[in-house]
Amino acid sequence: MSEAILEARELHTYYGASHILHGVDFHVDRGETVGLMGRNGMGKSTLIRSMLGLVKPRHGEVRVCGTAMTGAEPYLIARQGIAYVPEGRGIFPNLSVHENLVMAARAGTDGRREWTLARVLETFPRLAERTSHGGWQLSGGEQQMLTIGRALLTNPDLLILDEATEGLAPRIAREIWRIIGEIRIHGIATLIVDKNYAAVSRIADRNVILVKGRVVFEGTSATLLARPELLHQHLGV
Repeated sequence: MSEAILEARELHTYYGASHILHGVDFHVDRGETVGLMGRNGMGKSTLIRSMLGLVKPRHGEVRVCGTAMTGAEPYLIARQGIAYVPEGRGIFPNLSVHENLVMAARAGTDGRREWTLARVLETFPRLAERTSHGGWQLSGGEQQMLTIGRALLTNPDLLILDEATEGLAPRIAREIWRIIGEIRIHGIATLIVDKNYAAVSRIADRNVILVKGRVVFEGTSATLLARPELLHQHLGV
């Protein structure tokens, strides 16, 4: 049985009186790529934020590498080898590309340093051409590359990408998908949220669909694509 890097059990999360997650079970295993799907407002980002300690669940349990960490501070969860690329990117606009990258560099949980500054700049040639530029000077696609590169410099066991290609030009989005594929090949577990369901299903080992805070489907991409009624009903495609 695969080891779950990140796991939610019977998770219930509220925003005030609004009940957002209704007993969600979810996991990402070591080396696995999981697509988290659903229309806007169905609880995808809330699930991620609940597992990462950014939102405190009211009921249920979060486990990281088998250790209970429900409600733990986000920095403690990040130290367990989890890197998060949030919707909205979260770069430091007043720092240069180089400074944004090196501030995050550290060894992985087992001491490995497979992802170095040189490797990130090789993977993202556009960033290599802009190392002295301020974060505010970058295009949206370049900012997304910077955020992913910064996350990789933590040498994570799990990379979480929330709306990985939202708002990007098709050419830049294709480049982001290429990079995600390369990350997957190198064995980093990946959790992807993106509105491009076709691209997600091509790369994911397993897909989970949320509807109103409940899991309505969990299975392989082949199983999902063989059920077009699910895609139409829950994703509108």
